[in-house]
Amino acid sequence: MMVKTPNKYFFAKGAAEGLTKLNSFDQALINAGIGDTNLIRLSSIVPPACQEISPVNLPGGAFIPVAYAALTSENPGEIISAAVAIGIPEDDSQPGLIMEYSASRDAEQVEEFARNMVREGFRYRKRELREIKSVVVSTQVDKTATVFAGIVLWY
Repeated sequence: MMVKTPNKYFFAKGAAEGLTKLNSFDQALINAGIGDTNLIRLSSIVPPACQEISPVNLPGGAFIPVAYAALTSENPGEIISAAVAIGIPEDDSQPGLIMEYSASRDAEQVEEFARNMVREGFRYRKRELREIKSVVVSTQVDKTATVFAGIVLWY
């Protein structure tokens, strides 16, 4: 059996309040446009020559490969943020790299931390970095909130 390798990716992000931690996570996925799918969490490697696309309507119930950062909090007033960053190598024959980070910090700090993680990953892989793309989401907790940022790999 051959496994199909994704050749496209897109960013997804969402934040939500919910009755419970699971409800807020589920609603954040809906807000990110991937709520009616089964997420398969990835370890952060992007196939060579993968191209960014606009988000697509995913088939309900599909198994979707995604690298993501998420954070849920029940601390009213807390600022929570999640970011993902993708490093595109100079050489298209090499794989890219995704780094994820979430914390009780403002959006700019969390996004820059994820971007720095990409730089570090390329450094110890001894690969030339062409560019970094990233996305971040942040919210202030009312009762129970979740932030979610991901990179969906697609075909």
